[in-house]
Amino acid sequence: MEKRARYITTTLPYVNDDPHFGHALEFIQTDALARYWRLMGHEVFFNTGTDEHGQKIAQKADEAGTSRQDYVDRFAERFENLNRDVFGLSFDSFIRTTDEHHKKAAQEIWRRCLAKGDIYKKSYKGLYCVGCELFYKESELLEGNICAIHQKPCQEIEEDNYFFSLSKYQSYLEEYLSQPVIEPEWRRIEALKFVQNGLEDFSISREKSRMDWGIPVPDDENQVMYVWFDALTNYISCLGWPDDANGLFEKFWVNGHRMQMAGKDQIRFQSIMWQAMLKSADLPATDKVFYHGFINSGGHKMSKSLGNVISPFAVVERYGLEATRYLLLRHVHPVDDTDVTWEKMDEWYTAGLVNGLGNLVARVMKMAETHLDEPAKRPEAIGFAEEYTAALDTFNFQGACDYIWSRVGALDERIATEEPFKLVKTDPAKAKAIIRELVLELYALGRLLNPIMPATSTIIKDAVLKNKKPENLFSRLEQVK
Repeated sequence: MEKRARYITTTLPYVNDDPHFGHALEFIQTDALARYWRLMGHEVFFNTGTDEHGQKIAQKADEAGTSRQDYVDRFAERFENLNRDVFGLSFDSFIRTTDEHHKKAAQEIWRRCLAKGDIYKKSYKGLYCVGCELFYKESELLEGNICAIHQKPCQEIEEDNYFFSLSKYQSYLEEYLSQPVIEPEWRRIEALKFVQNGLEDFSISREKSRMDWGIPVPDDENQVMYVWFDALTNYISCLGWPDDANGLFEKFWVNGHRMQMAGKDQIRFQSIMWQAMLKSADLPATDKVFYHGFINSGGHKMSKSLGNVISPFAVVERYGLEATRYLLLRHVHPVDDTDVTWEKMDEWYTAGLVNGLGNLVARVMKMAETHLDEPAKRPEAIGFAEEYTAALDTFNFQGACDYIWSRVGALDERIATEEPFKLVKTDPAKAKAIIRELVLELYALGRLLNPIMPATSTIIKDAVLKNKKPENLFSRLEQVK
């Protein structure tokens, strides 16, 4: 992999409710890639944050009887706490779309698109989904003008809005999407077909009299920016654009490899709208967008009414942070939808961690501490197996984890076959040689775990270098309160 500055970002979750398990999946996938790239020697800028404007938030704040700013402050704190303290993400930037610098950046990209002739004002009548914050054509909705995503009827709204000339960029987007800019491949084809079916200009503002919680449109006090036009700009405002006082935009966006992570329902926004906005503003396009699937539970989409919502806070409380990362990276498919229940997670946790990795570390390090006279020396820097790097280079987190646990299984099998704990009584020299080899292989496993379970990686490597069995890595569930 070419050594190059690498930029990666999550989408910004909308702070109209608590973080859910789908957010956790995207955060941890992104963090795993950032850590892997750093392990490979790249310089990485990892961005995340919160999307805080729009009609949904205004309504929620009004229902709660609080100011809009107080409302978003409360939820933004929850997300930042989840990212920093609960999941321990290695992000370099946590941006909020209510930050003053971001507001200025959103207004600047507006001015650039306006100067290009790509923004105009007209009276518009359309079907609007509050949940999606998006106008739809009738052909895109279910019978009765029901939004397929939120299962609620769209509102018919007529007002004066500013529009972005998305149709002007149809040929450009067809050319852009004909390149390997999306993973998985079938999502790229989906995006390309959407564009080939014909693009319509989209509304990028709302009348302030109807929706006042947003960034003001430059030179028009009666309009605020459409939440998506505002929020998408965070991907470059987090780097200090447009001023770029610290050179981060030049380094990571202009000259770096630009990557975004998103859910499969984000294609229209991330790979069509945003790329056209960048082109209009004469800025480089995103190099790659990775779209993950959804997490369902018990065969259904998670829903409060069904009572099947799984809170990421509750998962971390039950299994611990490192185990939560393992569950999401090994047992949730990177791009397809995955059904997750507490029963399944209990099984995965017990088999892979308690009886698998945790038991292996305890057995090997107990033998080492008992029978080796001195710690193993830190191995010279060695490369990583192609099976492992190829998996992570193609965002196959499951494949990378399966490779690691295949080596866990091989090490267990070797212990069972060669029985060094018995051999030490009859041939201590040979037994110690085997134990040293087991310890070095355990160290290698620790290195491989770095992007997946970083704290566990450190514990394993430290145990090997100190020749001391660590505390049990993963408690049995009957001991978990």
